[in-house]
Amino acid sequence: MDEDLKLEIDECIKVLRDGGIILYPTDTVWGLGCDATNKSAVEKVFALKQRSDSKSLITLVADADMLCRYVKKIPEMALDLIEVNDKPMTIIYPDAVGLAENVTAEDGSAGIRIPKNEFCRQLIKKFGRPIVSTSANISGQEAPAFFEDINAAILDAADWVADPVYEEGSTGEPSQIIKVGLNREISVLRS
Repeated sequence: MDEDLKLEIDECIKVLRDGGIILYPTDTVWGLGCDATNKSAVEKVFALKQRSDSKSLITLVADADMLCRYVKKIPEMALDLIEVNDKPMTIIYPDAVGLAENVTAEDGSAGIRIPKNEFCRQLIKKFGRPIVSTSANISGQEAPAFFEDINAAILDAADWVADPVYEEGSTGEPSQIIKVGLNREISVLRS
């Protein structure tokens, strides 16, 4: 890891540990994030987005090992999808554990993605916990594909903002969302 990236990640982790909100590039669009295990930090994200907290949020994990710590039982089909998919893909897993209750859906499921963005993966790996990833916009407005698309109110409200150089490789498009059940049932919610 180069020194600039290391310093950037260290600053970001301090904010995450203090329950702050980060603004960062993902493998899809720019996201608002926080510690996905911290209920009060998640509440701040909902307030900033002016979004109902009855909706669940996408969570990012560094790798399959971290995924296993936050889902009771990972459907085998999900692991196959992760392995073969070449687009950013969020999978909705049944029976999430260890995440803040306001991150998960009412049925206990959670949308989780392993990002292909190097900055994200390094950040999450070093932080050691999943982070929330919701589009960096006020609810109802268009998701910002790239840094220059982010609303000034969002920029001002974030406790930490990533250097736009780390958006390299982002698609600028939301991830596909697939719900996978334990009995091999699959539903494509967004392709």
